[in-house]
Amino acid sequence: MIIVTGTIQARPEAFEEARRLGLEHSRRSRAEPGCISHDLHVDCEDPLKLVFVERWADAAALKAHFDVAASVDFVRAVRGLAAARTRMDVYEAEPAKI
Repeated sequence: MIIVTGTIQARPEAFEEARRLGLEHSRRSRAEPGCISHDLHVDCEDPLKLVFVERWADAAALKAHFDVAASVDFVRAVRGLAAARTRMDVYEAEPAKI
């Protein structure tokens, strides 16, 4: 499984638009093959920070997601709304046997 986390530090005047675009992106992404979950959250300590948490079946599914035109458009749009550089981290994970 692949886990992706991402953050957008929105400019105050652009927060609502960034949130709207983020929600649209998450909803659209959930319908893609290999998407296990794609969620958007607002940081409790920084109300202008949007946090994405995604789970993908494998690297191929994530690569296909990155190649979707709407995903490319989303990234371009939110970069224009951000107060700082956006961040994304990608991890390979296996369920722990606890």
